[in-house]
Formats: sequence, C-alpha cells, structure tokens
Amino acid sequence: LLITFPAATQYFMWEKMRLPIGATFCVMTLHFGQWMNRVFNFYYWAWFPVNFTTPGLMIPSAIFLDVMLMMTGSYMFTALFGGMGWSLLFYP
Repeated sequence: LLITFPAATQYFMWEKMRLPIGATFCVMTLHFGQWMNRVFNFYYWAWFPVNFTTPGLMIPSAIFLDVMLMMTGSYMFTALFGGMGWSLLFYP
C-alpha cells in the first residue's frame, strides 16, 4: 500500500512536467506531514516527547523508483523492476 501514493505522484510529475522525482517528493512530503503531526499532537497538545522513528528506508526506495523511471523511461519496466526493488530494499 505504501508504493501507491509515490507511484501516482511519479506518474503526474513525469507526464506533466517530465521530472523523475515524483516518488521522492511524495515520500518527503509524507515525512514532513508525519513530523508536523507528531510535533503538534504530541508535544504542543499532550506535552509528550516527540520520538522520530520514521522508516528510514522509504527515501532510498523512492530514489530507486525515480532512478528506474529515469533510466528506462517506461512505466511498465518501472512498475516491474522499480516495484521489485522498492520491496527488496525493505528486506533486511
């Protein structure tokens, strides 16, 4: 489920602007939104310490997906090999 939002953002940014950074942009905005949620909900509202335990492998996986699109230029090969690489980068 995590790959659907970066893939949709990547499609839009590649088709409309020809920028192969859609997945990385989406993951960075997800990280920013999660950070804002933790700061405002835990620290300012409940006085609970903020613990930054976001998954650190999302950014390299998104960069890998963007590089696959930049190298192949094809959605089919990006979906096949980029999706496989996305999941393999999460495997320890």
